Order: sequence, then structure tokens, then C-alpha cells
Amino acid sequence: MAGWGYSLNKDRQIDFDANDRSVYFRVIGLEPSLGKCISCGSCSATCSSAVFTDLDIRKIFVLLSRGELRDLKKHLDDCMLCGKCILVCPRGVNTRNVILTIRKELEY
Repeated sequence: MAGWGYSLNKDRQIDFDANDRSVYFRVIGLEPSLGKCISCGSCSATCSSAVFTDLDIRKIFVLLSRGELRDLKKHLDDCMLCGKCILVCPRGVNTRNVILTIRKELEY
């Protein structure tokens, strides 16, 4: 079928059974406010570090909840821990402590 100009894309489904979600449950146990996150994106919109890097706090939380830990580590390094995200969170999630807890659980 070469020459038709079409190709098959890799399957993008997430196999939650294959992912390790234990880190997520440990982080929720240490910082219960993460359970209140509604992924509104306010934290990412006000992030000072996101202006200069690809940091997206909402993406960090989604990757953590899915158990996709290998992609998670590269995003954590960009956070400056300034705390602006905590101030704008409508649900009161202590995002800075969540980031610190994730780093600790991943043995940074």
C-alpha cells in the first residue's frame, strides 16, 4: 500500500491496568487536597515558569492520576515553587505541597 499517502497511527489508548497508580494514591494520602482538583487550569494559567518552559501543572496532575510516571519527571523540574498557583486555585489545592510530595515519592 505504499504510494497511497496514508499511514496507520499508533494506538493512543491508555491501559490503566498496566500503569502504576500507587504513587497517586500515596500523594493523595499525604496531601488530600489534590482530590479536590477539578483540572480547571487556573494554576497553569498563572504559572510564572510556564512562560519560559513547557510546565503545565494540570498536565502533571493528570499524568500522576493516570500512572504515567516516566513522562512526569521531566515536567517536575521546571516548577520554581513560587506558590502563585495556590493563590488562584478555586478549590484550595495546595499545589506546591503536591509538587514537593510527588518529588519526594519519586525519590528526587
